[in-house]
Amino acid sequence: MHPSFQKIFSEIELQRKKTLDMVRTLSAQQFSQPPSPGKWSVAQILSHLIGGEKLSLLYFQKKIQGVETLVDTGLWEEVKMMLLIISQRLPGLKFKVPKKIVENTISMVDLTSIEKEWETVRTDLKSFLEKVPHQYTRRKLFKHPRAGYLNIRHALIFFREHVIHHTPQIKKLL
Repeated sequence: MHPSFQKIFSEIELQRKKTLDMVRTLSAQQFSQPPSPGKWSVAQILSHLIGGEKLSLLYFQKKIQGVETLVDTGLWEEVKMMLLIISQRLPGLKFKVPKKIVENTISMVDLTSIEKEWETVRTDLKSFLEKVPHQYTRRKLFKHPRAGYLNIRHALIFFREHVIHHTPQIKKLL
């Protein structure tokens, strides 16, 4: 695995484990029941995070097929990535979930299913990252709904920031 991927992958794996540990003490009802109409339960938040990662991985796997024809990211994508990080860290800033993510997110209601699914997605992601040839690490293989085309390192950073963005929401439900 490329060193720039390894560092961030290790970070998001630690973050995943800490996030799951944070919600272990919840009862099944607390875990799966939304706090009020129109609000997400802990299970729905985690399902959303997993769904986004899973769809991104499927997109990577599709785009890697024609990686030779893609262009590398540059300074503009680094700027967009910084803006994306800032947007994920601003408290109270909400984004409409893209329709494709809503349609493809399986709502899991129990912690065991969520743990299993997230671990599977991350295992598949690790396997994919290990196979990306070093000369293609900066190729535009990730399409963020707001920031546009970015590279895989950017995607991993977004996964980290996405969890950071939703952590206050989870903590509020604890």
